[in-house]
Amino acid sequence: MQWETVIGLEIHAQLSTQSKIFSGSATTFGAEPNTQASLVDLGMPGTLPVLNAEAVRMACKFGLAIDAEIADKNVFARKNYFYPDLPKGYQTSQYEKPIVGKGHLDITLEDGTVKRIGITRAHLEEDAGKSLHEDFHGMSGIDLNRAGTPLLEIVSEPDIRSAKEAVAYVKAIHALVRYLGICDGNMAEGSLRCDCNVSVRPKGQAEFGTRAEIKNVNSFRFIEKAINHEVQRQIELIEDGGKVVQETRLYDPNKDETRSMRSKEEANDYRYFPCPDLLPVVIEQSFLDEVRAGLPELPTEKRERFQSEFGLSTYDASVLSASREMADYFEAVQKVCGDAKLAANWVMVELSSLLNKEGLEIDQSPVSAEQLGGMILRIKDNTISGKIAKMVFEAMAAGEGSADEIIEKKGLKQVTDTGAIETMLDEVLAANAAQVEQYRASDEAKRAKMFGFFVGQAMKASKGKANPGQVNELLKKKLEG
Repeated sequence: MQWETVIGLEIHAQLSTQSKIFSGSATTFGAEPNTQASLVDLGMPGTLPVLNAEAVRMACKFGLAIDAEIADKNVFARKNYFYPDLPKGYQTSQYEKPIVGKGHLDITLEDGTVKRIGITRAHLEEDAGKSLHEDFHGMSGIDLNRAGTPLLEIVSEPDIRSAKEAVAYVKAIHALVRYLGICDGNMAEGSLRCDCNVSVRPKGQAEFGTRAEIKNVNSFRFIEKAINHEVQRQIELIEDGGKVVQETRLYDPNKDETRSMRSKEEANDYRYFPCPDLLPVVIEQSFLDEVRAGLPELPTEKRERFQSEFGLSTYDASVLSASREMADYFEAVQKVCGDAKLAANWVMVELSSLLNKEGLEIDQSPVSAEQLGGMILRIKDNTISGKIAKMVFEAMAAGEGSADEIIEKKGLKQVTDTGAIETMLDEVLAANAAQVEQYRASDEAKRAKMFGFFVGQAMKASKGKANPGQVNELLKKKLEG
């Protein structure tokens, strides 16, 4: 039997506000445990929450960016459950009337096709604290610093059909919230987490299968692996005569498996009711107009502009617009050197390789955009060859100065004097007389192979400084003369 996978994702994005959603407590990551939890965050009697206006603004930004309906009146509700890291015994969230309604996001698949994923809703809520299980001698510690941090929970439609599509969607959300400046997207720190709702059904069947929810997956790689494992588990279970039960599961990356945590709760299990301490949030059109006016160029818009303005391929434009920092760096390089294709190649290949090797983000690059653009100018005006440029790039990365300073200091200027190159070629041909005779006696196919040998000898003799184009042109004339 052929099976179809059905996936819906719930992404929790921590909003980059300076304070929590209902209190003035700081949201800085990495503070000493329980130093950033106020009486409001702890739900102490007599305290009242005050809504953070910036969290509302950020939610509206996201809603406008996904072309969603923004509710002119949205309501906070209490979601009741008991867990050690939830000090109030309930989570203040939104249920029936979320701030962001139906929208959509387009993702680009591996084959270049574009698929539209529906977004059901995005609602504001407060984060819970964190249970710590290490170094407590069989007990758990509770850190409530995170309690009350504003979250935007983004719920997709069940439109995703594979683990790779799921990763493409999460990457698109990740890029979008970073472009908007509403979340830093640091998955390792829990700033962006994903719950994966996974089910399978026989191909062609309209009815959905029973879903399992994999909680709090915090990397692109783990999302793909967790979904693939869960799909295989469900298929094998059904084919062996069993039934999938609706439950919450946890992905264990060390064992590459999902395991059951608890039966899946339904909405009525949480006994939602409107929060009596918070008034409905009324959003006026003038506020939305102001938010819309402040939206940056979004990833899809930037990609399309890179293609139309700079003539880049869909692939190159997609890679360069994947993050706002990468796009800004590329545009700064292009502005200096005036050659988008060369700028794209150097940013995507040499620079990306350096950053990966050193474990750096692009905003930590040891080579500035101005330095890279200046070096590309020296390639364009034939001061250095592409091969020499790699040496210059390495020297810039090591902090040895600008391209011009390195070229001058190390004597790397390319030889473009035709007379000097001809003299050097004569010496190379004289030193390889037998190969010259062999070349002249050979057919076209063998000549093509042998020509590379002479080019190599010439570049070696010039220590890589001779202009490759001139070497090729003059060498061909001499060999066939």
